[in-house]
Amino acid sequence: MKEEFILKNFSLRNRIFLSLIFLTLISSVLIAAVSVYQFKKEARGYHQDRLERKENAINEHINFILSTTTYPLTTENLPLIFKSKIHELATIHSTEININDLNGNLLISSKGRFSIDEQQTPISPTIIKILQSSQNKRFVDLKIVDDKRYRTAYSYLKDSRFKPLGILKIPYLEETEFYENEIQNFLIKFGQVYIFMLLMSITIAYFLSNYITKSLKSISIKMTSTQLDHKNEKIGATSSSKEINSLIQAYNEMVDKLEVSADKLAQSEREQAWREMAKQVAHEIKNPLTPMRLTVQSFQRRFDPNDPNIRQKINDYSDTLIQQIDTMSSVATAFSNFASMPAQQSEMLNIVKIVQLGLEIFNEDYIHFEYSDEEIISKMDRTQLIRIITNLVKNAIQAIPEEKADPKIIVSIHKKDNWAQIQVKDNGIGISIENKNRIFEPKFTTKTSGMGLGLGIIKNIVENYGGTISFESNKDEGTTFYVNLPIINT
Repeated sequence: MKEEFILKNFSLRNRIFLSLIFLTLISSVLIAAVSVYQFKKEARGYHQDRLERKENAINEHINFILSTTTYPLTTENLPLIFKSKIHELATIHSTEININDLNGNLLISSKGRFSIDEQQTPISPTIIKILQSSQNKRFVDLKIVDDKRYRTAYSYLKDSRFKPLGILKIPYLEETEFYENEIQNFLIKFGQVYIFMLLMSITIAYFLSNYITKSLKSISIKMTSTQLDHKNEKIGATSSSKEINSLIQAYNEMVDKLEVSADKLAQSEREQAWREMAKQVAHEIKNPLTPMRLTVQSFQRRFDPNDPNIRQKINDYSDTLIQQIDTMSSVATAFSNFASMPAQQSEMLNIVKIVQLGLEIFNEDYIHFEYSDEEIISKMDRTQLIRIITNLVKNAIQAIPEEKADPKIIVSIHKKDNWAQIQVKDNGIGISIENKNRIFEPKFTTKTSGMGLGLGIIKNIVENYGGTISFESNKDEGTTFYVNLPIINT
């Protein structure tokens, strides 16, 4: 992480300089690696071809001996046939020669100096199987012992009718001293050339990086001093580089456009500020109007002059209307003072009682209220809490289609650790996957009416009191909103 930080803080000049040096290093290493690989590849190819030529010559010599012998051509007679010839063969071809029977047991050997083992062991059954299954009845086994490569060639000895008589085993040691000396001499000469190339690369990289960054440095100083609300100076084209001149021209054009954009931006910001303020105030005023309307309609529908509790009901309805009117008044006061939405007043509240009070304005009989404790105390504004509940319940009602057979909204409160969790659950249409990440965005809405400020404002209210709001939703199954508010332990 520290190395990455240092690299990011390198100047362009240093990056160009280091890049050219790094390119030289990498190319030199690759050239050396490829050359060494090619040397070793040629050495392996040479030894493979040499063993194949030696094996072919030995086979021709053996076939001549077999064709001129007076002994019957059988496996048992092979030691007699080659008794006086095996050493002659080994001397002529300068290699050890072993003849085994078809089961791999040694019949006769020249016991040359190149033998790997002091005592000859039978040929491995695995090698015999490979030899039998090979197309040309030949197999070369490769072993590395003490950093030396040994090749052992296996092939069949056949009579005039091509019937196998035995197995010819020829060990071969790869002499690598010549190629190792060649590689060493090459690396020494390449190292001398490489040092010269590195010095040249450092010199070229130094001057090239200075040349490229000299003009860029002056442009960088001008761009750093560029400000939106000030008169910016243009740069005179003094560079002979076409690319640098294009950059200077682009900067000068940007300065001209920046002046025009600054004026437009200032005007747009003023208009946008008033537009956003108007939208927010309209939403805040509209928010209490809905419960007021529902309260009046409920009172009108249920009014009965002969009801013995009519006075108490009138008082309840009046308290609700006065409460919403106070909310509208606070909005107007806040707007007139160019402040934020209604100031939040903190007071000790029984959340259960306030939420129950906020639900009384709704007439829908499918709204159910549940709670685990009679009293859950939290410190917040009464009006803001009612606003949260009414907004969430109103959204839940609107999320349930009119043709729904069994609409249901459950508002519940219970303690969860040091939090009071308010849940508003409906069985409406749910929230689509593409809208879940945008549900709390200001001005986002899926309704045909409204400005989409409700949930965004609620989120701000909840977070201002140290709480959280989240939701779970399944398409065509419903949505549950979770509002967590801190509890005051009494």
